[in-house]
Amino acid sequence: MQQRLFTDQLGRTISVVEKPRRIISLVPSQTELLADLGLEEEVIGITKFCIHPDRWFRSKTRVGGTKQLHLEQLAALQPDLIIANKEENEQQQIEWLMERFPVWTSDIKTLEQACEMITAVGELTGTSEKAKQLITKINAAFSELQPHTTPLRAAYFIWQEPLMCAGSDTFISHLMQRCNLLNVFTAQDGRYPEVSESMLRELNPEVLLLSSEPFPFAEKHREAMQQQFPEMRVHLVDGEYFSWYGSRLVDAPGYFTLLLNHIHRTAY
Repeated sequence: MQQRLFTDQLGRTISVVEKPRRIISLVPSQTELLADLGLEEEVIGITKFCIHPDRWFRSKTRVGGTKQLHLEQLAALQPDLIIANKEENEQQQIEWLMERFPVWTSDIKTLEQACEMITAVGELTGTSEKAKQLITKINAAFSELQPHTTPLRAAYFIWQEPLMCAGSDTFISHLMQRCNLLNVFTAQDGRYPEVSESMLRELNPEVLLLSSEPFPFAEKHREAMQQQFPEMRVHLVDGEYFSWYGSRLVDAPGYFTLLLNHIHRTAY
C-alpha cells in the first residue's frame, strides 16, 4: 500500500497510508472535525470525552480519556492513523504510540493554526476539498464578527478547586482577543495559572467568564462568584466555542456575538 509523508504541527514527519481506513482520534474537537469531513466508516476509535457527534459517542470504541488512554486496547485496534494534540494528550503516552503507529499531532494556539490543522487533516484523510470548504466557512464567519469597540478586561476560568484561568498563551485567549476581551493574565503567569482572591482583585478584570469545561461551572458558581466580586460581571460561557478548534469554529462567531451583546448590556 502506497505511503505518503506528512509533517505535523510539532515538526515531526510521519509516513501514512494513502487513504487511512482505521483512524483513531484522541481529541474531542478533532473527532467532531473528522465527522464533519465525512469519515464515518474510517474512524474506529475515540475518547470518552468525544461527545460530538452523539451517534459516534454512542457507537464508536472508546479508548479511555484524553490523558488516560487505554494503550493496549488502542493498540489492539491496529490503527493506520492516530490524530492527537500536544496539550490535550499526555506526552509519555503519545510517545509510546509514536513508536508503534503513525501519530499526527496538532499544536494550536491561534485561529490560523486551527485552519492549518484542518487543511492537514483533510490531506491526511483524503478529504481536502471538504476541508477547504470548511475553512472558507470559518473565515467568512469570523470576518463578520464585529466585537464592540470598547475592550473589556476579562478572566476566563477553567477550573474550580483550585481556581484556574486560561493564560495569554492559549487558544482560548486568542479567541478572547478576537472578541475584544482582553485577558488580564500575561505570558509570565503561565498557560493556566492558579488564581487567588487577592490576585484577582489586584488584576481587577471587568468580566469573569466561567467555562462549561473542563470544569462544568453552573449558575450556583456564577452566583457565588458574583457575591464575592460584586464590582465585576460574572457570566457562564460555552467552553466548546472558546476551546474547540475544529469544525465547531464555523458557529463560534455567532455565539460570540450573542455573548458579547449580553456582556455589554450588563457591563455598565
